[in-house]
Amino acid sequence: MARLWSTLAGAALALSAAACTRVPTPGLARGKALFTTCAHCHGNLGAGNQALAAPAIAGLPRWYVQAQLEGFQAAHRGYMPFDTTGMRMKSMSWTLDDSTDAGSVAEYVASLPATNPAPVLHGDAAAGQATFQVCQACHGPAAKGNQEVHAPPLSGASDWYLLTQLTKFKAGWRGTDPADVWGMTMRAQAMMIPDSAMVNVIAYIQTLR
Repeated sequence: MARLWSTLAGAALALSAAACTRVPTPGLARGKALFTTCAHCHGNLGAGNQALAAPAIAGLPRWYVQAQLEGFQAAHRGYMPFDTTGMRMKSMSWTLDDSTDAGSVAEYVASLPATNPAPVLHGDAAAGQATFQVCQACHGPAAKGNQEVHAPPLSGASDWYLLTQLTKFKAGWRGTDPADVWGMTMRAQAMMIPDSAMVNVIAYIQTLR
């Protein structure tokens, strides 16, 4: 009898411990729990950190955040040896073990209040307006994005991050994997923007906030 009670007590303790460590089911709560890893670079509120090359992500559409996380997991992003920040993000994306984790994190990120990062570049917005016609076809006249063509909103993004990504597309660090159809589409558009015009078009995008 003593052995039976000892066995039952041990089982009860094990169940109690399992209940305490049970992870939230897929969705907002699990996304919040997983976001603690993201917060090391992007900040607790997703406001970003330029020193770590981590952009502001708070309030981005769920579909876009999930697509980018899955792109990193599939090595569509962060696959070039010189893209150290992309490789770092790719490694972080691989910590999302469950197939639903990317969606859960994306749901939580989308729930955060959008930030309004202060511009740090100094381009000529008036000169960039004409160049923006290349971007407008997908991202929209107000740069609010278009899910149908996988074009994210640009108007609230950090200007330094937009410049970094344009540079990566033009250098072939993004958008060269044949499996990354939308990335290849963006690279083709980026190649139409002269290097000298990149800061100017980004300055114009900042006026659309």
